[in-house]
Amino acid sequence: MKLQDILTISGEPGLYQYIASSRNGVIAESLLTGARKNFSGTHARVSSLAEISIFTEDEDVTLSQVLTDLYAHTKGEQTISHKASEKELRELFGVVIPGYDRERFHLSDMRKVAQWFNLLVGAGMSDFSIEEPAAEEEPAEE
Repeated sequence: MKLQDILTISGEPGLYQYIASSRNGVIAESLLTGARKNFSGTHARVSSLAEISIFTEDEDVTLSQVLTDLYAHTKGEQTISHKASEKELRELFGVVIPGYDRERFHLSDMRKVAQWFNLLVGAGMSDFSIEEPAAEEEPAEE
């Protein structure tokens, strides 16, 4: 399982693993239930976790980096619940992302990241790196 294959779908709980493209959307499998479903591009906004970043006071940080840092912080275990108190969540993200933007990285975002992290670790994921697409080699000039 690769981070680029993990999807968040508007209006749907949890995370989904990309399975295949369909005529008008994607087929994805829920990490919560294992059920497969076809999501139409016209009815659902589908985003890969590899495309998400977190606001900081300097440069934005990729979700991949945040999950990697969170994994190191928890020593490979799940983190606090997404239902933890605001104080606990702010303390956690203050350690994991010390420079997070307190105005734009909201409590609801923290809850989402904590929930996603616990789902991914619960599903056995431990590598949150993003694989860069291989660059095509240009033909040598003769």
